[in-house]
This record gives sequence, structure tokens and C-alpha cells, in this order.
Amino acid sequence: MISVFGSANMDLVAYVPSAPKLGETVTGRAFRTIPGGKGANQAIAAARAGGEVAFLGAVGDDSFGAALRATLEEAGVDVAALRRVEGPSGIAHIVVEDAGGNSIIVVPGANGRVTEPSGDDLSVIAGSSALLLQLELPMEAVIGAAQAAQVSGVAVILTPAPAQPLPEKLLDAVSLIVPNEHEAAAITGLTDQDKALDALLERVPEAVITLGSEGALYGSREGARLRVPAVRVKAVDTTAAGDTFVGALSVARSEGMAPADALHFASVAASISVQREGASTSMPTRAEIDASLNTG
Repeated sequence: MISVFGSANMDLVAYVPSAPKLGETVTGRAFRTIPGGKGANQAIAAARAGGEVAFLGAVGDDSFGAALRATLEEAGVDVAALRRVEGPSGIAHIVVEDAGGNSIIVVPGANGRVTEPSGDDLSVIAGSSALLLQLELPMEAVIGAAQAAQVSGVAVILTPAPAQPLPEKLLDAVSLIVPNEHEAAAITGLTDQDKALDALLERVPEAVITLGSEGALYGSREGARLRVPAVRVKAVDTTAAGDTFVGALSVARSEGMAPADALHFASVAASISVQREGASTSMPTRAEIDASLNTG
């Protein structure tokens, strides 16, 4: 089983020809309310990609919280340990340009109330094969979950987003880190992708730097080095591409795929997601991923 300890947000998404500059008003072409949050997104992506998944975190006692829980359940995610706390759920205000780019403002809400893993969280983590983490929960909670996984011999896969300083006690528990190229540069201070990968591998055993339309770069301390090209498609909305990639990658690794195959599997999943609008609504099923692999 794959456990995901992370955020759940309701995404408030406005679609515009181009994002407004400071002080500017633009007319949007559409607005949608879509369940999201990096943690929930990765849980849904992994479940749809064929994984057995449990989600750990918190939602509020508002209508958004009920909708977030229902969306996770509908995707096949186990939410037995998902907390319900007083107050609003987390939200993300997202502006999506017609060219596919986006900008995001996150208001943590219930996510900010998760200051440490609960007893139920620890039990679920201990019974997992892998734990997925992101940085939309308070750092002390993320560190606590990572250390609990390490003690139980559970692989920890970290998406270091939103980018921020990473404590050594967190990185000491991480098995695989998956930043995008901007996050990798922020963490290492290096813009050269290969040098950034080397710097990451000084701190964690394995690393994948996602490069958008340029694919992904993988390395391990054992000397493996791979550059996997992206699947060429016309992007409509890239909002959840990274989370789709990580969720699918975690499933591929749990099934024992070799690194090259696992990265290709994840890239195919992400390529399907960017051709659709929304976050959780864009994520492909296992049948869709397999069909694309068979025709690719």
C-alpha cells in the first residue's frame, strides 16, 4: 500500500487568455471548482494508476471538506484516517492561461492544523510500502511522518513543493526526491541540471528532476543516470502534471518496474493529464495509461 500524508484543497480555477499583471483586470473565459491539493492529487493519481492508496491529512467541517473526502473515496482512496477539523478546508486560487501555464495562491485552512502525525497516521504509514510527502503541511508534521516511515523501513518519496529550505532531519529520511527544475535550482543553488542532480544525490539516495516538456532526469548514488524524454502532446492545463507524475511513479516503483520503465510510465500518465483541464479531474486511469503505452 502507498500512503500519502499531505494537503487537500479545493481549487478555485479561473481560465484566462493570459494572467493579469499587478493592478490589471482581465476577463476570464471560464471558472471551475475542482478538488485538489498536492497531497490529495498524488493520492488520486496513484489510485487511478492502479495503486492501493491511503490518504492522511485534514479537511474542514465545511462543504469543501465533504466534497474533498467524497472525491478521494470515488477515486478508490482509503480515507479512514483523514481528519475532520473545525473551520474551513484549504483552498487554492489558480489562474490558468490558454497556453497551459498557471499561477497559484494557496490558503492552508485545515491543512495548517496538521502539526504532527496522529496515532492513526503512524499506524497507516508503518503498514505502507511507500510514503508520499509534499510541503503544503507544516514542516514539523512532514518531518514527523518521514521519520516514522524511516523507523518502519518504509520508502519516503518527497516532492519539495512549494520550494523552501529542507532540514537535514527531513532529507535524512528521504529515499527519493522529485523536484521540478526550478525547485532543484532553489534547493541546490545550481541551474545546470546535471550538477543539480549530483548535489541532490549528496543528500538523498535517489533523485528525479522533472523538466516539463523536456522530460525527466534520474540519478542514484549507485551510479545510475537516465534522461527520459517527455511524451509530445499539446498541453491544455499543466496544473497537476507534477502530482500525476509522482503518483504514477510511486505505483510503478511499487510494482517493481526498472527505473527507465517507471519513469516512462509516469511520463505517459503526466502527458495524458496535461491534455485535460483541472487537477484531480485530469488524472488518467490505469487502463488509459496502459493503452497509451501500448500505442506509443
